[in-house]
Amino acid sequence: MAKDAYVTAGEREVRVSSPDRVVYEPTDRTPAVTKLMVAQFFADVSGPLLRAIAERPTTLERWPEGWREGMRLAVGPADSPRNGQSGDGFYQKRVPKGAPDYLETVKVTFPSGRTADEICPTEPAVPVWCAQMGTLTFHPWPVRRPDVDHPDELRIDLDPQPGTTFADVLRVAGLARELLAELGMTGYPKTSGSRGVHVYVRVTPDREFGDLRHAAIGFGQELARRDDGVTVNWWKEERGERIFVDFNQNNRDRTIASAYSLRARPGAPVSTPLTWAELADLKDPRDLNLFTVPDLIAERDPWAGMDETAYDLQPLIDLWDEVEQSWPPDYPKMPGEPPRVQPSKKREDHWDAEGNRIEP
Repeated sequence: MAKDAYVTAGEREVRVSSPDRVVYEPTDRTPAVTKLMVAQFFADVSGPLLRAIAERPTTLERWPEGWREGMRLAVGPADSPRNGQSGDGFYQKRVPKGAPDYLETVKVTFPSGRTADEICPTEPAVPVWCAQMGTLTFHPWPVRRPDVDHPDELRIDLDPQPGTTFADVLRVAGLARELLAELGMTGYPKTSGSRGVHVYVRVTPDREFGDLRHAAIGFGQELARRDDGVTVNWWKEERGERIFVDFNQNNRDRTIASAYSLRARPGAPVSTPLTWAELADLKDPRDLNLFTVPDLIAERDPWAGMDETAYDLQPLIDLWDEVEQSWPPDYPKMPGEPPRVQPSKKREDHWDAEGNRIEP
């Protein structure tokens, strides 16, 4: 095993232990990727990466031994070793032990009411140090450190369901662009790093998370009215072969992979911002990976103008039908929420008007 290596990030030299460890195995499209290559990638893209995550509470998706096909990502308490389960990768929401003194934090409150000090990236060395800790993906909140309770970013997550194609996603993304333009807004797209597309809209930070969620629901409902290949149905059995607008990604403590994050998939794919024209011409999102993206961003930054204009959420909230949708199962029961049971298993006489279960 090679000795420690060092990566220059801003004004710092960041140590990388086990630099030759293989993080991604080779594919028929890409060679193997080592831990040092991951660290160097985050240094190379640190400018636009920090524009996406700087000053934001950020959860780390860590794969300390690298990623392989068949590995599991622990996603909650059910995956903990205490329950006889474990994941090869996991989410790090609290600052890891041994963090350097230049790593800054911000306190956030989870839906449960508990609090934590999360990493708040402020300089190029931070993502590189995170790579040293096995991080592949950054999951920033849609808020900034001065005010962590009022989001400044709407995230429209276009999630392809089984039976749909990337061409379907592109069609719906184009429709999303048109709808935003009708509302006088500009959206900024990126690939998810898999088959999906994310569209970001900068919004004025004067609303709470509930308003952000309702804006996402309303936007998705309007897309579904215009295209029967779109759905906002939360239950998978009701989505069909359509593009799901995952409105719940706009809840408190719900995040998606940041721009310029790597994803735990073959070939080291990157969640990559594109112009709308580039997105429309994209044939295979796997072409955007650790090997190709640094040269791409050397030419331009499609999101450079995102902070120039922030929009009021009200036109998007006005699209919402004011019927509350389902929340994720780990959230407290919310007022007006429908029953948390699959529609195919629901019996009307077991639930009251507020969606609470009536015990027999």
